[in-house]
Amino acid sequence: MLTLTQALYDRIVEHARKDHPDEACGIVAGPAGTDRPERFVPMLNAARSPTFYEFDSKDLLKLYRELDDRDEEPVIVYHSHTATEAYPSRTDVTYANEPGAHYVLVSTADTDGLGEFQFRSYRIVEGVITEEEVQVVEAY
Repeated sequence: MLTLTQALYDRIVEHARKDHPDEACGIVAGPAGTDRPERFVPMLNAARSPTFYEFDSKDLLKLYRELDDRDEEPVIVYHSHTATEAYPSRTDVTYANEPGAHYVLVSTADTDGLGEFQFRSYRIVEGVITEEEVQVVEAY
């Protein structure tokens, strides 16, 4: 299960809406070994595409150095889908290289008739996708 604060949830959704019609992407870092998302880190979609996202390689290198310096790890890796449901594509699975991370997808398309966006979380390990419950709390 992914547990995150309402504030982090809102920031991820806001980033997805702001970058629409292009896909948004970023991470939420947390103290290494805690599985606790704390620090919101929006990233630039270097692909600037409505159907694909890619972290800029220089930004990613800088981010990983910063994570190491702060003894943090990516707890959430998020991106948006602008025209499809919030379910990992084959490309998403191929790029899922953080086995301990929660992969959050926000769809900014009303694909299920349940509202203006979907927010779903998955574990992706060795190509296997497992959806997990999302618990939003006011504070930890």
